[in-house]
Amino acid sequence: MFPELKRLIEQMGKDRGIDREIIVKALEDAMLTAARKKLGPDVELEAHYNDDAGEIEVFQFKTVMEKVLDPNLHISVAEARSTLDEGAEPGDSLGIKIETNTFGRIAVQTAKQIIIQRVKDAERDNIYDEYHDKKGELANGFVQRFEGGNIIVNLGRAEGIIPVSEQIFKEAYKRGERIRAFICEVKKITKGPQIILSRTHPGFLKALFEVEVPEISEGLIEIVNVSREPGKRAKISVRTRDKDIDPVGACVGMRGARVQSVVQELRGEKIDIVPYSDDQAKYVCSALSPAKVNRVLLDDENRAMEVIVPDDQLSLAIGKNGQNVRLAVKLTGWKIDVKSETAAAAKTDDSQKDLMKIPGIGEATAERLLKAGLKSVAMLATADAEQLAAIPGVGEKTAAMWIQEAVKIIGQETGGEIGGDKEVPA
Repeated sequence: MFPELKRLIEQMGKDRGIDREIIVKALEDAMLTAARKKLGPDVELEAHYNDDAGEIEVFQFKTVMEKVLDPNLHISVAEARSTLDEGAEPGDSLGIKIETNTFGRIAVQTAKQIIIQRVKDAERDNIYDEYHDKKGELANGFVQRFEGGNIIVNLGRAEGIIPVSEQIFKEAYKRGERIRAFICEVKKITKGPQIILSRTHPGFLKALFEVEVPEISEGLIEIVNVSREPGKRAKISVRTRDKDIDPVGACVGMRGARVQSVVQELRGEKIDIVPYSDDQAKYVCSALSPAKVNRVLLDDENRAMEVIVPDDQLSLAIGKNGQNVRLAVKLTGWKIDVKSETAAAAKTDDSQKDLMKIPGIGEATAERLLKAGLKSVAMLATADAEQLAAIPGVGEKTAAMWIQEAVKIIGQETGGEIGGDKEVPA
């Protein structure tokens, strides 16, 4: 039934990358199914692969009985002793080898279908395991076909899919064209493993740099974060613990060779490489590159920054349709409000004038309050007296008096009181 079965098992395992034990088990189960089709569901059967003989042996087990009640399940003592085991005793279970060539065409066809299905299942499991382990890595393949806008990629042993949502809007491919993508997800579905690929994922840009910059793969340089607007522009922040290495320079490469290789793969997507800094203000300023920043006002509690730039740098800092500042926000995780010097000065003047409504606050004092983050009478009215008194040149009595005056002014302007249950020091 299975000529040269031993060679066939070895060849199948080698060609399809399937564990030999899986193939043998599939063959044993298939032969058991074929035997049951011939002999019925109630008989006791076992199948084993005989490596020496190179065949699947099927045995029907019968119980030795003084009186045979069911010929399919029982064998007489006399017959057992004469044909199987001279020392057979009632109650013993003896295996009788069944010739597999007697199973019939339908049983053999069923066995073949089981083997084919088991091998397919094993192949699918192997492919799933292989690509699941490669999740987060690059995959190289060829465009095989298009289905509803999705690109089906031939990866060799498997097919990958680049959904429309994971494609860069301006890219176009032809059948047979080489394509590189990022393995972002591997799912198990009834048809087999589904390998989801992406060219828009931030991890794709990161993986490309890991290939082009040996210092990254060696762990000398770390990619901290990536922000992208696929096909348009991206920012990547890098750092190193080695003082002798310039992380930005290493990523750019000699004459820009390394970064240009990545840009070429992304078909012209512009890439800004930003040095990471533990000083968050410095980090944000770098992230807004190529714009130059004059100064930064931090709001740690709300993780927000007001960034002041020269008037001629405002459009550069914001970028086309807000792209530069938007990417900087994604890269750093800070809310960034970019203002020109003129706009900031006007705002400061307004804030100064507002604070100077309070008796005892002159221009110099108003500037100190602004630097402390108190930018209006309303903020002063709800300020904590202790924190206010901690500002150089402001004592406890002065702080309490300013807060009282601020509350009065707000009350007059709004026709009511503020800070309902706030205790105002006397």
